[in-house]
Amino acid sequence: MRWALLLAMAACAAHAEDAIRVGSKRFTESYILGEILARAAGGEHKPGLGNTGIVLSALKAGAIDVYPEYTGTIAAEIVRLPGSPSLEPLNAALAQQGLAAGIPLGFNNGYALAMREERAQSLGIRQLSDLRSQRDLKFGLSQEFIGRADGWPGLKRAYELPQPTPSGLDHGLAYEAIAAGRIDVMDVYTTDAKIERYQLRILEDDRRFFPRYDAVLLYRTDLPARLPQAFDRLKQLEGRIDERLMRRMNAAAELEGKSFAQAAALFSGEVKAGRRQFWSTLFGPDFWRLTREHLLLVLVSLAASVAAGVPLGLAAAKLPRAAQAILGIVGVIQTIPSLALFAFLIALVGTIGVVPALIALFLYALLPIVRNTHAGIVGIGRGMRQAAMALGLRPGQRLWLVELPLAAPSILAGIKTSAVINVGTATIAAFIGAGGYGERIAAGLALNDNMTLLAGAIPAAALALAVQAAFELGERRFAWLRRASFG
Repeated sequence: MRWALLLAMAACAAHAEDAIRVGSKRFTESYILGEILARAAGGEHKPGLGNTGIVLSALKAGAIDVYPEYTGTIAAEIVRLPGSPSLEPLNAALAQQGLAAGIPLGFNNGYALAMREERAQSLGIRQLSDLRSQRDLKFGLSQEFIGRADGWPGLKRAYELPQPTPSGLDHGLAYEAIAAGRIDVMDVYTTDAKIERYQLRILEDDRRFFPRYDAVLLYRTDLPARLPQAFDRLKQLEGRIDERLMRRMNAAAELEGKSFAQAAALFSGEVKAGRRQFWSTLFGPDFWRLTREHLLLVLVSLAASVAAGVPLGLAAAKLPRAAQAILGIVGVIQTIPSLALFAFLIALVGTIGVVPALIALFLYALLPIVRNTHAGIVGIGRGMRQAAMALGLRPGQRLWLVELPLAAPSILAGIKTSAVINVGTATIAAFIGAGGYGERIAAGLALNDNMTLLAGAIPAAALALAVQAAFELGERRFAWLRRASFG
């Protein structure tokens, strides 16, 4: 009976592990397609993982099994093939990376540059070549477009554009900027729902620079054999999403205030609730799940940082020759951009989600703890040290009975600082599928949806205040106990 129970539990665990894992990038259409794929295959959606590099790293590492991609992106960014190759040469090149592309969804979503209609008309701009004579135009381009071979660098060379490379601007925010006249030109996807709303003119690609971007699925080559039923269900999506339907789903999310899940439901013809209300969005069905995930990220990484940071601070205080190296290393770690560190850790540990997020948060929390521990120990007066030595206390006893209690306020202040910082930094972990309140913030940024963004930012801010209040209460309690103990 016991063996049967164990076998049943193992079978259940294996079944849970066999659920297909679908990734998506951090823009509206990718979120929606990820929802559609996960629903169709009965799998798990890891939304908004970041740009092509991060999602591709997750796919290669086996952290996800499939994600929606575009043939132009595969050709230019992943396998470095010129022009607009068909799936056959793409797959020949992808096979070397253990990947394959297939199941065309039925629509093309290409890159383009756009201007406000009235602005383009006043300047007589209809095609990309016309931009050469307008040196003073302000460009607002997404970070990914600026860095892609099939984006700004190649476009600038192909059209000999005189404009300098602009600073990156989030794709959702760029629409607001161009509507307000703060920028003149932005990059768009041809299925963007906001093109018509903001009355933008798509500039003709008269030199045929941009390749086709047919939506396909990019997956690991072992997926059809490993999860044949899920893959068969994905194959049923082939050719079922045209550009009209994709624009409609994008509009539902970006213009009608629907969630990504509600927008994706339009694919199957389901009828979902109308426009959301703030309180129902704030305390939505995912609220407690996101809270648990956020607390897990903060508390586990903080505990690890305390366990490592306090000894490192002690080492820096007791070993003056090592102090500069220890403090320098933890200081340099703090300066590494979070998304860059996440991308590096994904490649290092071979997965996305909680593990690389915990490692990154652990590293970011070290600096305040190490510095405050070092400062607290070094700041103990010579008289206290001599008094402890006069009592005949050994070095270990002096540390535990005198030095650490005296340095405790400084150490606790460092831990409190790290805890509050980690609450905020943990929101970025959602970009690699680690969950937490950052899921809502990432979705809100992708949609330029203040309601969704605030539904993630407000709980994160409230949690930071609660953590700070809890530490301050603990510090007062600790001070009271110290006074009681020492009279």
